[in-house]
Amino acid sequence: MTQVQVQETANLPAHPEEPVMRNWREYFSFSTDHKVIGIQYLVTSFVFYLLGGVLATVIRSELATPETDVVSPELYSGLFTLHGTIMIFLWIIPAGTGGFGNFLVPLLIGARDMAFPRLNAVAFWLVPPGGLLIIASFFFGPPQAGWTSYPPLSLVMGQVGEAMWIFGLLLLGTSSILAGLNFLVTILKMRTPGMGLSDMPLFCWAMLATSGLTLLATPVLAGGLILLTFDLLAGTTFFNPTGAGDPVVYQHMFWYYSHPAVYIMILPVQGMMSEIVPVHARKPIFGYLAVAYSSIAIACLSLIVWAHHMFTTGTPGWVRMFFMITTMVIAVPTGIKVFSWLGTIWGGKIHFRTAMLFAMGLISVFVIGGISGVMTAAVPFDIHVHDSYFIVAHLHYVLFGGSVFGLYAGIYHWFPKMTGRMLDENLGKIHFVLTYIGFNLAFFPMHQLGIQGMRRRIAVYDPKFADLNLICSIGAVLLAISTLPFLINVCHSWLYGEKAPDNPWRGLTLEWMTTSPPPPENFKTQPVLALHPYHYGVGPSEANLLSDQEYPRSVLSTEPEDRQNRDQESSIK
Repeated sequence: MTQVQVQETANLPAHPEEPVMRNWREYFSFSTDHKVIGIQYLVTSFVFYLLGGVLATVIRSELATPETDVVSPELYSGLFTLHGTIMIFLWIIPAGTGGFGNFLVPLLIGARDMAFPRLNAVAFWLVPPGGLLIIASFFFGPPQAGWTSYPPLSLVMGQVGEAMWIFGLLLLGTSSILAGLNFLVTILKMRTPGMGLSDMPLFCWAMLATSGLTLLATPVLAGGLILLTFDLLAGTTFFNPTGAGDPVVYQHMFWYYSHPAVYIMILPVQGMMSEIVPVHARKPIFGYLAVAYSSIAIACLSLIVWAHHMFTTGTPGWVRMFFMITTMVIAVPTGIKVFSWLGTIWGGKIHFRTAMLFAMGLISVFVIGGISGVMTAAVPFDIHVHDSYFIVAHLHYVLFGGSVFGLYAGIYHWFPKMTGRMLDENLGKIHFVLTYIGFNLAFFPMHQLGIQGMRRRIAVYDPKFADLNLICSIGAVLLAISTLPFLINVCHSWLYGEKAPDNPWRGLTLEWMTTSPPPPENFKTQPVLALHPYHYGVGPSEANLLSDQEYPRSVLSTEPEDRQNRDQESSIK
């Protein structure tokens, strides 16, 4: 160890000798600890994910043959609506923003908690009743208009169930708005001394963009749903064409939120990717500032692309042209992130752990979803495949491929920090292989189905589509089976797994500089960043990373001026 490194170690803050092991009852309480709330979000959303997966398996079982042999068309529509709603609003959004966002953001910026801890707890406890309302709607005349709930169809099918579905979404929207406000204040006002915006981990940049997008877009959806409720229960005609209402206005209000919602789902996962890939490739992130600013660019551009979902609604040609161009332009900052991850991997000393496998799997499938997205941005092609299974394939390659793969990568990467236990790598790799094969088998053939003309949202179809649908259903079953090794791994490891060191991956960001799991106050003293969070292979301290030993906490100091001194020493060397 060099003299500089000895000096750094001598300046380390006092550290808790033992991690704090929590009582399981705390996770069922109104806790204001951001780490408990993050795990509450993750576990709750994963339970909903399992339910949504069961519904998906039933749907694909019905679609395995052209005939109606599992559920009726009416029941199919209800299952379809519930599946889409659960996967988007009760799994991906709360897991990425609420789960990982809550657990990681204060740790990454060196804060003791979120800016508004009680508001944080309220935001979580709005999710279970919102989810239960949506599920209960299935038993009171299930909503059958799909997760988009377009009028006039949504006004004439399952009135009570539709109203419960809307109220559930309003609760979830309120939760998102409260969480977004909390994240913005926390990131902008509670960073540790010495951490400027250009020093923040990229996950914080992603959460900053996501939070701003949530605050701008979610109220518009809430307004549309409230007006739809008036039409449904009070007999108004905001969107009802029988009373001079305009259902296309609802589509504008819905998609003004719901296309940005795609990035509300994806941006946190992209931020997680930018944390995971450098650690397991042992290289600095390629193009830090470009990746940081691309998150902001995506958030801004996503507010002016919504009408590409509405090319078939009779929109004027100039409107189509504008939204076609903006939709294609938004692929640029998204591509910047992909090229950054590839540039980071290129030439790196890659450790093929499960987290890295899921991260690399995400890149491969998300690129397919991105290519199909640019295709559907073109008006002529979109009109041809609109409401076909090509859109179903694109949607799942973007959302499952671009979000769920990343959520799994995040769980495998940060599980040791959350629980103090290591996950089993062998079970993890089995989980990855089954997920990757099952996903591509289930959704890749849907591109061909859509091009051939198979419509979405139907339970009965032309027999000429039977073979490809059978392949898709087999893939869906394999995808459902893939969750079993994951569940076994998580449950067994949390209880009996190998104890995790504080920094098992030898990372440089601040969450690895405290115990696993972290104490209630995160850090015993105020941490100050002494190295950039992605300086793998840069500076004298990287020498410690070349061994398999746990990386010493030499990037923390108790004095802000220590950082400047270390930077000068590193530049001299």
